[in-house]
Amino acid sequence: MPMPAKISLPVQGMRDAGCAGAIERALTARPGVIAANVSLPGSTVTIEYDPATASVAEIVAELATAGYRVRQVDLDFEVRGMHCQNCARAVERAICSVPGVLRVSINGTTGVALLTTLAGVVLPEHVVSAVGNAGYEAIQRRAGGMQPSDTALAGAAARERRLVTLGLAFTLPLVVLSMAKDAGFVGAQPWIGWILLVLAIPVQTIVAGDYYAGALRSARNHIGTMDVLIVLGSSAAFILSLGRLVTGSTDHLYFETSSVIITLVRVGKLLEARATRATGDAMRALGELKPLTASVVRNDEVVEVPVEAVRRGETVMVKPGQRIPVDGRVEAGSGAVDESMLTGESLPADKVVGSEVAAGTLNLNGLLRLSVERVGSETMLARIIRMVRDAQVTKAPIQHLADKVAAVFVPVVLGIASLTFFGWWSIGHISASDALIRAVTVVVIACPCALGLATPTAMVVGTGRAARMGVLFRSGEALERTASVDTVILDKTGTLTQGRPVVTDVVGAPDRPELPSRILTLAASVEQGSDHPIAKAITEAAAARGLRVSEPDRFVARSGHGVEAEVEGFHVAVGRPRGGAGMLADDRVVRLQHQGKTVVEVSADCVSLGFIAVADIPRDEARASVAAIRSLGISVSMLTGDHHATAATIADRVGIDTLESGLLPGDKAYRIQALRETGSVVAMVGDGINDAPALACADVGIAIGAGADVALEAADVALLRNSLRGVPAAISVARATLGTIRQNLFWAFLYNVLLIPAATAGLLHPIMAAGAMAMSSLFVVTNSLRLRGAPIDAEP
Repeated sequence: MPMPAKISLPVQGMRDAGCAGAIERALTARPGVIAANVSLPGSTVTIEYDPATASVAEIVAELATAGYRVRQVDLDFEVRGMHCQNCARAVERAICSVPGVLRVSINGTTGVALLTTLAGVVLPEHVVSAVGNAGYEAIQRRAGGMQPSDTALAGAAARERRLVTLGLAFTLPLVVLSMAKDAGFVGAQPWIGWILLVLAIPVQTIVAGDYYAGALRSARNHIGTMDVLIVLGSSAAFILSLGRLVTGSTDHLYFETSSVIITLVRVGKLLEARATRATGDAMRALGELKPLTASVVRNDEVVEVPVEAVRRGETVMVKPGQRIPVDGRVEAGSGAVDESMLTGESLPADKVVGSEVAAGTLNLNGLLRLSVERVGSETMLARIIRMVRDAQVTKAPIQHLADKVAAVFVPVVLGIASLTFFGWWSIGHISASDALIRAVTVVVIACPCALGLATPTAMVVGTGRAARMGVLFRSGEALERTASVDTVILDKTGTLTQGRPVVTDVVGAPDRPELPSRILTLAASVEQGSDHPIAKAITEAAAARGLRVSEPDRFVARSGHGVEAEVEGFHVAVGRPRGGAGMLADDRVVRLQHQGKTVVEVSADCVSLGFIAVADIPRDEARASVAAIRSLGISVSMLTGDHHATAATIADRVGIDTLESGLLPGDKAYRIQALRETGSVVAMVGDGINDAPALACADVGIAIGAGADVALEAADVALLRNSLRGVPAAISVARATLGTIRQNLFWAFLYNVLLIPAATAGLLHPIMAAGAMAMSSLFVVTNSLRLRGAPIDAEP
């Protein structure tokens, strides 16, 4: 029976003895918790528990249920020495053994490990030590990092090339000499065998050194990995040949077999590593967007400082052609900024005084003076990198099957190899050495790596492709759910529409000859004094038409009725139509109101001049985007809190047949839940703020124009561009990624299902097996790389 464990948790939200008592009662009521003692001054609770029946993560969840949060810290590590997903499992198990680690996600392809830990309980050195004890190396990475350092990758690649070169230098003459010996060209000289041994030793000891070390780690961690299969296969052939040589039997030596197995695997791994590195190109490109230095104004001088030294509130100068180092707002200057790498928008954005700018974007022209608002890990670029990184590291549900198979793969293969040996030796009546070679073929042909690489490589490429289009997935699970969506629900305001009123019509009164421009000029002159959305729409319309407005005098705002002021000697009023026979008789005004538009009357000296219609109009891309979603075989509906007339008008203009109007936020969530209960997989598209309940209730919540922190933090899918085109693009890239994962898994299973029986039947030579095994992993990686250039429907 395990000994009780003890841990102190930093708890937020404790205020008095009542809170302390509530926490102690909640924890001690949980099975496995022996005692709980709260320290109010230190805001901690010390818990004694039985590790066999209660985990730290479960205790933290119990505290959350009671209404108290435990302070948590995310740690980010690069892990070196992993050769396959089973290695990643060994590292994950080692990290989870550290007290205070709540969650671990590891991507064996990129070598990235993300940890959620208890604040003040887990230190980086604890993780480094645990990983080191498991036989691997962990290096803490700076916040916001995406890929392992280029220096480390270049060093590892250079070492791999040296080992491949060394392997080929000894293996090629070894193969030639062995073939010459078997063909009788050099005679049956006993010294030939010793030369073969001398050539094989460097390959077996130096070139295969990593695999022996990995096999020892696997044995210590009780996990079967690719290293175990390679070492067993090559060592069996080598030891068999060495035994024959020592006993004087030089007829059948297999030194070339053991060396070719190792060298071919090394060549395959080198090619695989190059292809795998290419899977992270998109994220490396994002990481390289941030400049290393910034030009900061200090003491009336512009000084160049490391970007990490810039502080919020300081002033930064950005010249044309430079990348913006921080998130901020333009204080002075103007220019065009290329935001394509951040949002996927190909056209530059014009920036003027008051405009927001983001770190990593490129200033194309004009000198910009910026006020710093966010730096370092707080910038939009850092949050994007963090979100994509999390999506790449977290496992998609489809990967669980591969993980289960990989966990038992090596023991099963070793069992099949043993049966192959004893079967051929005892039943097939062949020599023990020949039976052993067939067993070696079984061991070498088996490839757990392809299974392990099938999902993570496709996820890395797919999420990277999505990020370049301004589409961010919260996790692998979110991507997989997005690929299965069959129903899309769209909010109206701010999603299908522009989210702000604009002037759509200006009409004169039936008995007045005033031109629309004159009506708009007088109305805009009065509305300058108002901050109402309709007032802003009218003044913007006048400015867009180049109309010259006058300064108003004696401005008065009457709540619920409108505004009035003296303009050019007239008493001008803009507000709710007063009614009357003239207006009611004007079919144009009635038609505008039936279209869901807001109509205001403009009068001068109590005489009606005309009417201005204002409406929140559909986005330019709305109709095409709805059609693109439908083309994917997905039904589209609209849920809105607006009046039916307005909703029906917008739905008709964007091509939506199914709509519900007059709904509260809770009503939207109820409708979505009802759809899900019918078996539909529902995606809700909203602005990430007003539609929070509906977004949370849907299978997939998609936040459009996700510059807001709340959207980046809460949405399953965040669209950085304020465009509906991102919705069909997100679904398309998710489907393409999931399709590639399925192709990879199919290949990995098919390869093993077909070739392991072929090896068992003696139809393959170990050298052929080694080549096939190396190529199987390479096939999976290169198939995933196809996603980089795959056509994506409705790509923004």
